[in-house]
Amino acid sequence: MLTALTVSFAAVLISLPWWLPARIVALRVRVLTRINGEESIPVPGDLVGVDRFREVYSHPAASGRSRGAVLSDLFWYWLAPGPEMHQEHLEAGERYDAVALATRRILAVPRTRVEELTRRCVNRALRDRRGMVRLRDLMMPVWAEFSYELVFGEPCPPKARDLIVGNADDVVTSLKCCGLRHMDRRDRLTGYLVERLPEVRHELPQDLSAREQALYLQGAFFNTAVVQMSEATAHVLMVLAQHPGVQKAARGGDDRYLDQVISETLRLYPLFGIAHRVTTGEIPLGEGAAIPAGSVLCFNYPEFHRAGLPDPDHFDPARFAARPAREINHIPFGMAANRPCPAWRLAPIALRVAVRETLHACELGSTASHTRSLPNRGPCLLTPLGAGSGPEVRVKLLFMRFRDRWEDVWRSLVQLVLGTYMVWDARRLRLCERHFAQEPHPVGVRRHES
Repeated sequence: MLTALTVSFAAVLISLPWWLPARIVALRVRVLTRINGEESIPVPGDLVGVDRFREVYSHPAASGRSRGAVLSDLFWYWLAPGPEMHQEHLEAGERYDAVALATRRILAVPRTRVEELTRRCVNRALRDRRGMVRLRDLMMPVWAEFSYELVFGEPCPPKARDLIVGNADDVVTSLKCCGLRHMDRRDRLTGYLVERLPEVRHELPQDLSAREQALYLQGAFFNTAVVQMSEATAHVLMVLAQHPGVQKAARGGDDRYLDQVISETLRLYPLFGIAHRVTTGEIPLGEGAAIPAGSVLCFNYPEFHRAGLPDPDHFDPARFAARPAREINHIPFGMAANRPCPAWRLAPIALRVAVRETLHACELGSTASHTRSLPNRGPCLLTPLGAGSGPEVRVKLLFMRFRDRWEDVWRSLVQLVLGTYMVWDARRLRLCERHFAQEPHPVGVRRHES
């Protein structure tokens, strides 16, 4: 009897990596879904189908960003400090317009300059880097230095790079529910930026206080930009690491093929999971139906990207060779009519160069799991070009797969516990709700600080 119980226990223990993480992810989704209760409207969904996704997303009334959505308290919690100054979470108005203009000016960099800067930052990060790496960690200093030079117009000193990476890593780690917030890391970057404001190469909105200007830069350039570009690069490199034929073709091919690889990667692994918008007016749907003002629309990027394609979960760059991109349900940088990514022009140029430089420096291999949220940070083996896949490489890749499977068990449990705590803590603090409750003036007009 004891032997049978021992064998059963061992069988359950050994099987954990194959079933427990998925169950815990499903439980986490249920916890997060309960945050919004009945207020959210999924798009696409029963009310708004795939065929009207773009129409509703582009509607002028789908323009509210934070005010009135319970979900905003959680996002403000993750993005603190200064979520009220984060460009993506500012409501429409004079303040948003001023901040958006400043962002466009900073991003207005000639293509050749973008390519040269990216090449320099990537080559510095890849120098003598071989063996096991986490791709997101490898790429985060690249985009920290890149963003710093965009803002300040000079090379990034090590101190600033470390502060930016510490801030960005802390934000994304808490967003993935893999760790709690460490506000001291984030506040150190805020203080540094306040001191460096006179050296920003473009004029910042004068209607903002010095701290508000620093928080704007921190949110837009040293949080979102660094995190999103690091994850985008990691996703593309992970795809190449797990598709040797595509990696070989991309290494020897032209930019057009690499662009197809990047487009297909961002289709399968969009940087946004759910983008929520609060309706500021009624959105008519025809035949007497309408989405009322004050509704929270949750635009599901992964589901939209899968719609209308044969075998949508299969990685196939040829999709973007056979059909024009505009004919595919594919909006990696959002919708032009509703707060698209400000770097929609610059980001693809920089991403292409970063991937190309990495391919020219080494070969990539990975047997780790690859999911949209990338909580494992993209485990990858970097080997010298032409080294081949000898016995040593195969052993390392086998070990990577084993380690990643078991890390996923522990990581899933951590995400469940910490995610649940942070949901509770965000609801307790109510950062967004309290901000708007204390705001006596119309949205977009400056609140003067004492």
